[in-house]
Amino acid sequence: MEKPRYIAVEGPIAVGKTSLAQKLCNFFNGRLVLEDTDKNPFLEEFYKDRTRYAFQTQIYFLLSRYKQQLELSQLELFKQHVIADYLFSKDRIFACLNLKGHELELYDQIYRILNIRLPKPDLVIYLQATPDVLLSRIKKRGKQYEKGITIEYLQELTTAYNDFFFHYNESPLLVINTSNIDFVEREEDFKRLVKEIKSIKHGIYYFNPLGS
Repeated sequence: MEKPRYIAVEGPIAVGKTSLAQKLCNFFNGRLVLEDTDKNPFLEEFYKDRTRYAFQTQIYFLLSRYKQQLELSQLELFKQHVIADYLFSKDRIFACLNLKGHELELYDQIYRILNIRLPKPDLVIYLQATPDVLLSRIKKRGKQYEKGITIEYLQELTTAYNDFFFHYNESPLLVINTSNIDFVEREEDFKRLVKEIKSIKHGIYYFNPLGS
């Protein structure tokens, strides 16, 4: 595969998606696409009562992500690098985790209609971290609406992400465990990652630089 033009960085909350996407964007001199999580008006209530607010939260995210991705599909993607801190199809991870019965059926109907119109990344980077590491990072950054997140929810979420990417085959996939890697503070780690990105062709790759 040629050097990827459209890269999506994925992983559970607080794993470092946005930080890595920003750094890759600067390196490739590309266009940065960030998910605006903070604008979801249902999110704070969702973390307090997942059952009651799951459907509203999920539909808001689905439509917001779709609008953003549709704008991408209208760009000449191959003339500029595009780095996003989310993958549209991961939306269904949260839907399956939080919706049940008729709500999930309705969500799936909407999702299938929207998904077929959107571009697929040339490369997906999946960042992993353990639930306790994620919880520590969440507490450190101190966002008000994230205070209701529990370790149990993070355990469910990381399992759901692993299951999703175990079956993912829409784009080449690079899997990175971030426990002992720091792309922001350790330039050597980042340089190794860029070299890996440029060498990827097809299938699944695992990145774990020695000595990190």
